This record gives sequence, structure tokens and C-alpha cells, in this order.
Amino acid sequence: MAEVVALALPPGDGFLAAMTAAWERGDAVAPLDMRLPRPALQAAIAALDPTAIVDAEGLTSRRGQGAEEGDAAVLVTSGTTSDPKAVVLSKEAIEASAAATSARLGVQPDQDVWLACIPLSHVGGFSVVCRAILGGSKLVVHERFDAQAAMEVAATAPTLVSLVPAAYRQIRPEVFSKILLGGAAPPEGLAENVVTTYGLTESGSGVVYDGVPLSGVEISFGNNNEILIRAPMLGSRYRNGTPVADADGWFHTGDGGAWDDSGRLIVHGRISEVINTGGEKVWPTEVEAVLSRDPSVSEVAVWRRPDPKWGERVVAWVVPSKGQEPLLADLAGVVRESLSPWAAPKELVLVDFLPRTPSGKLRRSALE
Repeated sequence: MAEVVALALPPGDGFLAAMTAAWERGDAVAPLDMRLPRPALQAAIAALDPTAIVDAEGLTSRRGQGAEEGDAAVLVTSGTTSDPKAVVLSKEAIEASAAATSARLGVQPDQDVWLACIPLSHVGGFSVVCRAILGGSKLVVHERFDAQAAMEVAATAPTLVSLVPAAYRQIRPEVFSKILLGGAAPPEGLAENVVTTYGLTESGSGVVYDGVPLSGVEISFGNNNEILIRAPMLGSRYRNGTPVADADGWFHTGDGGAWDDSGRLIVHGRISEVINTGGEKVWPTEVEAVLSRDPSVSEVAVWRRPDPKWGERVVAWVVPSKGQEPLLADLAGVVRESLSPWAAPKELVLVDFLPRTPSGKLRRSALE
């Protein structure tokens, strides 16, 4: 049986060498996020259950679960819960994802450069490396995101990059050839070269670009308008043996969504995060999108608190813009102008920062 090799290495030449060597042996790789505190790192290793760990000192064997034939990668989901899951991606799934993305973006391997500057332990960063290796494009890997360093790369060649919104806000987007933006709701006023993406670890990275599924990707809807995905780039199973997809090949995302009038997919957010206030349903991401347009708001998160009258009330956690002091009445009025009245926040909490995962996703469960 093939090995599952955990890569306890920072992004860079050493990581790429270990990854390439494992693939040449027919082993699967399991990237680790070395920025994590020790308890979280141990939880990730437990979820990945590798048979070996390679670090700066070399390769160390351990009692773990081997890979099955065709397995190429095992990635920990970058969700917002405290219990990580590990998804197995086959060589065929990774190839399908890379090919579909390159075709949609019109990548020219002899000219274009892929820049990997978000964590390689997450599917968004790992898939950048795979696209470059499998597509024959030049690859530049940065150990961490640095806006100035990223823009310096883009100034030398047509550069494609994947970013989360927090990183996007720090760059001049026009210097890049294409920017894939995912991981959280996009900000308003995106540059023309930005492509918004929707996908999960289980879907092998983004499978819907600017609301349109990639070639070979099918979208359907289940109960409560849950988004279902069927595609050749889906993961095969979780490390505990549970299949990613159901018997008909559909992956149940846990996200709610719908087609808009132009036939593009709109993602409402996690179904489990819907706020039920007085019997009415409120999607936090929709309220956040409205509030983020207010000049007094730098960042915003919308979540719920118990309410003796309404069951749950809508609460807005806001990082104020510099020199601004947002007021609840003003923000509630902004929401009422665009959404239903019950979507307006009934409470405002001013904070210095919002809790996020290492990949930039908002951790609503950490809001207090």
C-alpha cells in the first residue's frame, strides 16, 4: 500500500521537492499548516493520519493509514468548526480540476506565471501548485502573503493568483493578469480581472467561476435549497472512509443557494448559519454584503444572539473605518433599504478585529 506523507515544511523549494518525490513514488501528500498552535496542529495530524512525516530533519515513519491506489493528496478542510476533517483527492480529480481551471481562464503555459501565496495546506493554495505543475506554467511560491512581494512578481510577467478578500484589499489588482477570489464573500467594486470562485476542499478547489460551473461540473439543489455538486474533481472519501458523494455522485455542500435571473449561481451561505428571528430566515452573508458598503464599516460579521422575544436576534460585529463611529440606527436603516426589515441588526458590537481561520474564513462561532 502507498504511503501518506505529511509535509511539515514551509512553502518553498523544500516543500515542492518533497511533494514531487512523493508523487514519483506513487505516494499521497498531506500538507500541514506549520503556523498552527501545537494543539491545532496535532488535531490536523490526527485527521490526516499519515504514515510518515517529512520535515527539515528528514522523513519519520509513523503508524498511520496508508493510501489507496490513485490517491494523490489528503487535505484538511478549512472550515470554521473545531473538528477538522481530511479529504482524499485522487490524481484524476486533481488533474480534472487543474485542466478545467486552465481552460476557463485561458492559461498560456509559455507566458503565464502562477503565484502561490496563500497556505499550501488549504485547497486554494495547494491547487495553485497543482495547476502550475500539471499545466507546465512557471510557479512562484511565497512562504506567506505579502502584498508588496506579490505585486513585484506580477510586475515581471502575466501573473495568476488565488487570494482571499482580506488579501485582495491590500493589493493593486490591475497589476495581475487574473485574480481568483474565494474563501469568503467578495467585497464590492471588484476589478475587471477578478474571478469570484465557489468551491470547497471536497470539490478540489473552486468549481464555479463568476457563478458559472466549470466544464464537467453539475449543480443541483436539495432540501432547503442546499447546493449539490457532481463533478470529476470531487474528493473520493474522507479519511474515516465515509464517501464524499452520495450514491448518485452528488456532494451535499451544506450551503444554500439558487440560480439568479441570468442563470448564475448565488451562494447564500451555510444553511446551519441561517438566523431564525421571529420565524423569519436571515442569511448573514446577505446582511454583511449590504453593511460592507457603508463607509463607516471596514469589516463586518453578522451572527445571532438569543432573544427573549424573537428567539434569535441579528447582531452586527463591526470593525469601524478609521475615524468613523458606526451607529446601530444608521446601519439598520441601510439594511432596511435593501433587504427585509427583519434582516436589520438589532444590536451592534464594535471590535478591533474579526476572528478568522488561517485561510481567512470568518469564524462566526467565535463571536461573542
